[in-house]
Amino acid sequence: MPTVTLTKDLTLALSVRDRHASADWYAEKLGFTLLHHMDEAGWSEMQTTTPNVVLGLGEQAKPAPGNLVPVFGVADIATARAALEAEGVRFDGPTETIEGMVSTATFYDPDNNALMLAQDLT
Repeated sequence: MPTVTLTKDLTLALSVRDRHASADWYAEKLGFTLLHHMDEAGWSEMQTTTPNVVLGLGEQAKPAPGNLVPVFGVADIATARAALEAEGVRFDGPTETIEGMVSTATFYDPDNNALMLAQDLT
């Protein structure tokens, strides 16, 4: 039995220099649909052609290629985080919340690959 129960939602988060230009590129080249730009958070989301899989575009001054972070949806981030921490999973800082939007927590696998949990607060 798994330590946490994930929802069917998956966001693949990428760092990009210009979210708006990247959103246009993904729409034109791959047929993704813009869900929203959250300018105050430096974040945009695109619906991919795969159900329940979203591409998140995080704006960075110097994005690092190959920095894809899978973001797994959970119903209760506090419970999921506590269960993983009880199993010795390492997290990177506290859970971050954008009120009315999302709570996220970054954690690492045994090879130090970054992964993230997210609870939708909308």
